[in-house]
Amino acid sequence: MTSTARLAFTPGEPAGIGPDLAVRIAQREQSAQLVAVADPDLLQARAAQLGLALTLETIDYDAPPRPLPAGTLGIEPLRCANTPRPGALDSGNARYVLDCLDRAVDMCLEGRCAGMVTGPVHKAVINEAGILFSGHTVYLAERCASDEPVMMLATDDGALRVALASVHIPLAHVPAALTRESLTHTLRVTETGLRERFGIAQPRLLVAGLNPHAGENGYLGREEIEVITPVLEAERARGLDLVGPLPADTLFTPHRLAGADAVVAMYHDQGLPVIKHLGFGRTVNISLGLPIVRTSVDHGTALELAGSEAVDCGSLQAAIDTALRMAAAGRRPGEPR
Repeated sequence: MTSTARLAFTPGEPAGIGPDLAVRIAQREQSAQLVAVADPDLLQARAAQLGLALTLETIDYDAPPRPLPAGTLGIEPLRCANTPRPGALDSGNARYVLDCLDRAVDMCLEGRCAGMVTGPVHKAVINEAGILFSGHTVYLAERCASDEPVMMLATDDGALRVALASVHIPLAHVPAALTRESLTHTLRVTETGLRERFGIAQPRLLVAGLNPHAGENGYLGREEIEVITPVLEAERARGLDLVGPLPADTLFTPHRLAGADAVVAMYHDQGLPVIKHLGFGRTVNISLGLPIVRTSVDHGTALELAGSEAVDCGSLQAAIDTALRMAAAGRRPGEPR
C-alpha cells in the first residue's frame, strides 16, 4: 500500500447507510488518515445504535497525516438542519449533504487532503428540496470549475476498468448525445486520467460500438461509421492506443481484455452490468478529469439497511484504497502529501 495520505470522506445521505459506513470503516486500521466531513452527533448516534465505539478526533492540518487507531475517525464538523432518523428521508437536510461536498472539495483544492471519497447520496430528496442535482459527478465538476469529467468504474484490483461515453440519460437519447466531440473528450480524458492518476505510461483502450455487432457495416446502425470510427482514427493519429469499435457482446471476454487498461462503453448499461457482476461490493466509482482525486462507493443509500447489522463497507474500503493509489501516482516528487 502507498504511504500515508489524508482523505476526506463525505458519508452522503444522513438517513441512509453512509453514517454506518463511516462508523464501520473507523473500526479498521487504515493506511490513510480519514476525515469524515459530517455531523459528529449523527455519527455518534449511529455508532451507539450499532453498538460500536467511536472516537472523533479533530485534525491538525498543519501536521503530517498519520493513520488513526482502530475505532477513531477524524472529523470536520458540519451540522444537519434536522435530526436524521435511519431510513427516513428529510429534504430539510439536503443542503447539509451538499455543504459536506463543498467542504471536502475545498479541503482538497487547498491541499489539506490528497483526495475525497464520497458515500451515497439520494438525488430525489435533494431535488425535492428545490436544488437541481443530477449526481456527484456533475456537481463536483461545477464546484471545481472543470470541463465535464468522465465516469469510470474499476474493480479494486484493477482487473477491469470501464469508462462511459454517456452516463445518466435515457437510452433513447444516447445516439444523439454520442457526437464526435463528446466521444473525443471521453477518450482524451480517460487516456490522460489513466496516465496521470494510475501511472500507466501508454494506456490501451478498448472501445465498444453502440449497436449490436458494432453496426455490422451499417446494416444495424451507422453510428460506428459516422461517429465512432472517424474519432478513433483521428485519435490514433494523435498517438492514442485505441482498439475498436468492438461488438460489446464479445468485448468483455478474457481474450479481448488481455493487455487492455480500460474499456470505453457507449452508455451506462452497456458496461456497468459487466463490471458489477464481476466485482460488486469491491467496485469503485472514479471521476476522471477533475483537478482533485475523487472516488466513491458503487452502491446507493440502502435506506432499509441504515442502522442495521447488514451494512458491508467493502466498496468503501476499495474506494479508499483506490484514492490512495491515485493520489500517490499523481503526486510529483517532493510534493506535500
